Amino acid sequence: MSGSNKVSLRLPATSRHERVIVRRSLHDEVAESLRDMIVENELAPGERIDEKRLCKLFAISRTPLREALKVLASEGLVELVPNRGARISMITSREVEEMFELASGLERLAAELVVERATDGELDEMRATHQRMIEFHRAGRRSDYFRLNQRIHNGIIALTGNAVLIGTYAELMRKIRRARYAAIMSQARWDESVHEHEDLMNALVDRDGVRAGMVLLKHVRETGEAVRSSIEAEDARSAAATETAA
Repeated sequence: MSGSNKVSLRLPATSRHERVIVRRSLHDEVAESLRDMIVENELAPGERIDEKRLCKLFAISRTPLREALKVLASEGLVELVPNRGARISMITSREVEEMFELASGLERLAAELVVERATDGELDEMRATHQRMIEFHRAGRRSDYFRLNQRIHNGIIALTGNAVLIGTYAELMRKIRRARYAAIMSQARWDESVHEHEDLMNALVDRDGVRAGMVLLKHVRETGEAVRSSIEAEDARSAAATETAA
């Protein structure tokens, strides 16, 4: 092909004044706020959603709220009951066991890949995030700790550069995130988790993929076991209360 007929595949440069700003819709913002409330148990499993109260809280009409609820229903966080409104979905011990079983496998693979693919700078940045997370643990700031904890877990997945893995994990996390937060409500499990994260960071920095993968596998499964045990204990208390009332 001659120079005059050569086709360029490079897109024209865009000036900073021409960049497109993607704005989030109102219902997306409401959905994100509701996710946080569900994760942090401000809206408890089985609780009926009071639309009037939430509309007042967010200063919105019912339309964006109901659109947000549809999004959360598609993620399994909310149940839409015909003619009865919506309620927060329950989560069973079996579901927790299955979700964490899958998550542990995905994260083990991710840790092994990150050791091979991440740059020293990327691992240094993750280590810095880890240190800030530890400070929040010392201060007893669970919500701030959890935010950075999730940034580390998601960061490990992102650094694999594997689009299929990233997409699969993101879909799973929509369902598992609130269970992960529930695990750190136990101080003992929270303390254990911090030590496991320290072991993980050391393995990543040492570029030991096998060790990093095994540490993360165990960490995620222990978290799942803590949540599963908590749910079963709560179910047992509810059953006992029901029998007493009868």
